[in-house]
Formats: sequence, structure tokens, C-alpha cells
Amino acid sequence: MGNIGEIDKNLAVTGTVQGVDLNFYNVRRDPFRVYGLIPGNEGEPFRRIPYELAEKANSGVLRLHTKTAGGRVRFKTDSARVAIRAIMPKRCLMPHMTFLGSAGFDLYVKEGETNLYKGSFVPPIDRTDRYESLIEFGSREMRDITIHFPLYDEVNELFVGIHPDSGLEPGDTYRSELPIIYYGSSITQGGCASRPGNAYTNIITRNLNMDHINLGFSGSGRGEAVMAEYIAEQPMSLFFYDYDHNAPDVEHLAKTHEAFFLTIREKNPDLPIIMASETDTPKTLQKAEDILRRREVILRTYADAVKRGDKKVAFIDGTEVFKEANKIGMSADSCTVDGVHPNDLGFACMAKVFGDVIRKALGERMRT
Repeated sequence: MGNIGEIDKNLAVTGTVQGVDLNFYNVRRDPFRVYGLIPGNEGEPFRRIPYELAEKANSGVLRLHTKTAGGRVRFKTDSARVAIRAIMPKRCLMPHMTFLGSAGFDLYVKEGETNLYKGSFVPPIDRTDRYESLIEFGSREMRDITIHFPLYDEVNELFVGIHPDSGLEPGDTYRSELPIIYYGSSITQGGCASRPGNAYTNIITRNLNMDHINLGFSGSGRGEAVMAEYIAEQPMSLFFYDYDHNAPDVEHLAKTHEAFFLTIREKNPDLPIIMASETDTPKTLQKAEDILRRREVILRTYADAVKRGDKKVAFIDGTEVFKEANKIGMSADSCTVDGVHPNDLGFACMAKVFGDVIRKALGERMRT
């Protein structure tokens, strides 16, 4: 069929912005504020964790720690248009996830207490090591903007372009300087959301106005002690983990899950900690049984904590999460692309169920 943009102009994508007068600014510099990532030095990849830690965890974490899931940049401008210029030397193409989700950027504008989607910076499918994209607002007024980074690609530099005579200010801060930290699998990382803003972690951040750090590593969240020790030392408002998808087997999960919890709890006695079991919709009896065995391991960690008098711990039964779709006449098996990785419906269900538990666990923080 060739280029669909030649048939349907609404699907046309170009990798350059031409004929528009813009000044571009590096988001590593003031007044921009980058969240969820370690900015590092100019020209180097943004990272989710330090290189030295990624190297100690496992080879998958090392490959994925520069993928920018959970990254955001916030700022205010009265420009009638906003563009990006992204330097991205690698290209992540997957058969079951959109290129926009893996390699694109989403833009939201805060209006009152709500963040509204205003468009995506869509990468051309033949993108080489960089691309440009533009979003037109149609009017000039001060806007509080959040741009979500790609879920599965690496970003070396990001520049934001605005009209030369436009104002540029810091964006509003989050409710708390202490982020929620998520640790988990490809689902935590955002596979397979159609665009970055639809990953459940990003939805919850917008709904609760809470910062977060996404430590989901596709196929590689295995509960290593070195990861637990690192997370335990981080300032955070809440810890959420559900890496059972990536545990090689039930025995591995049993060996690591409660140990992971205890490492976090020892350093953070008053921290809310939420653990969840996997949300997969099993296709075989064997898979269903495996899910239940893993669920029992997680329940044991939770029950032991409760027995010790822990009042800051919660458990979410993943087998119940996609039943949220029943409320709009859909079934749980409509929530994934493959029985495992959520589509946008699945992520909306996760954001609702997980978000409600997180909101309750945060308690007083949600009233400030």
C-alpha cells in the first residue's frame, strides 16, 4: 500500500518542522524540570537508574535502564505552538505495540485540576537518529504543559521549540516532592500502551498529581537484592511492586519476594507499600495454575507483614483488575493485546484499581 499518509492526510507524519519560526531549548536546562529520569550530561542518554546499578542487576536491566518510561518534562509557555526536536540514536520497533507508544511523546495541558491530552509528537516510521514534530494550539495563552517521554526508546537529547517572543516559565510542581516508585515488568514499563500517556503509571500521576519513577523492566524485573537495596535508599511517598510476571518460576518468586519487601521496610518503617499479583488472562489451565501459585507467594508476604503488625501494607489481587472492564460491557480478555500486555483499556482498568488503592494508602498527602 505504500505510505498511508498519501491516502489519508490525518495519518500523514513528517520528521521535520518547516516554515515555522521557533526557538529551541534544551530541557536539561532551566526553566524546564525533568521528572522520573536522571538527566545526566548533555549528549548522553537519559537514565532511569545509575549505570552501575543496572550493570549489577541483570543484562536486561542494563539494556533497558536508558529507555525513558515514566519520564516527563514540565514547563509553562504562552506560545501558540510547541515543537520538539528529539535526538534518539536507536529505534525500537515491535509488532504488538505502536511506534508512537514505544518511541513517541505525548503532550498534556493542565486545566484546573485536570490534565487534558492535546496531541502527540508522532515519530515517522522511517525515523533515523532524530525527528521533529509540532503541535498547534490555535491561540496564545499561558499553558502549564507536561510532555511524556517514550516508553521503550532511548532519548539522548530533547529540545522544546516555541515562538521566539513567547514566555517560558517553570511548570507547576507536583503535590509532593516525594515520588511514587513502581518496580515491575514490561507492563509496569508501559507495554503495550498505544501512546506514552496511556501507561497506567502516567495516568495515575496525572489523576493524583503525584510524581513517580518507573522501574519497570521488560522481562527483567527479577527482584534482585541490589535493586531492593537501591530502592530502599530512595526518597519516596509510596512503593508499588508487582514483578511476579518476570520471576523465572514460583521458587524464584518465593525466594525473593518477601526478602524484597523486608529490605524496603527495614529502611522505611512508615512507608506505604503495595504489592500486586499479575493481571494476565490465562489461555491454558497450566497458566491459570501458575498465576494462582505466584499469587499465593505474594499473599504470604502480605499476610506475614500483617501478622507483624504492619499497617502500611496493601495487597491487590491482579486476577480481579480487568473485571473493571465489565462496567462498560467489555470482558477481561478485551484488556490485552496477547493475554499478557495491556492495551489502553487494560491500562485504564489498572489505573482505576491501582490508583484507588494508592490514593487511600497516601491518606493525608492527598488532602494537601
